[in-house]
Amino acid sequence: MNRVKLKVLGISYSQTQSGAYALILIEENGERRIPIIIGGFEAQAIVIRLENLEPPRPLTHDLFKSFADEFNISIIEVYIYKLEEGVFYSRLVCTNGDREYSIDSRTSDAVALALRFGCPIYTTEEILEKAGITITATESGAGSSDDADKMPDPDSSGFDSYSDEELYKMIDEAVSTEDYEKAAAIRDEIDKRKKRMA
Repeated sequence: MNRVKLKVLGISYSQTQSGAYALILIEENGERRIPIIIGGFEAQAIVIRLENLEPPRPLTHDLFKSFADEFNISIIEVYIYKLEEGVFYSRLVCTNGDREYSIDSRTSDAVALALRFGCPIYTTEEILEKAGITITATESGAGSSDDADKMPDPDSSGFDSYSDEELYKMIDEAVSTEDYEKAAAIRDEIDKRKKRMA
């Protein structure tokens, strides 16, 4: 199975879900981005590390790192290996110097730890094909106001009234305005339609 290396692009605030954020991962040698909806605590843990901030007391992920260091355990890599019904599944590949271990983890926690251990993050080409969103030069401009008015609220289930062509246009507009949560919701609707046709 082809593996693709990812890096953390950043965190964006969710405008539709209170307390939710979008973690944006991007392929290292490409333009495809994966938006992953995460909670506020996990977003804080990631941002603190991205900004090289030092909290007055260690957060949970910092405590995990200190604990692992004391027992000579390191994380070799994070592997996002499955996407099922909108949920990303990840593993921490760890070693104590003698043996490797694979530990199941939420993707948000895995990324927060990867940043602390300085280890790479990988996913599969299949997941990037399914969940990746690409921004091209023509998509980076703002769409017309008429089209923006047609964008449904992602909290509703109103996507079924739109054609495939409209959905693809809407996802481009959501990405160009960096509303990755909306883009992810539209992507999920497109995936549902593909499954029904399969």
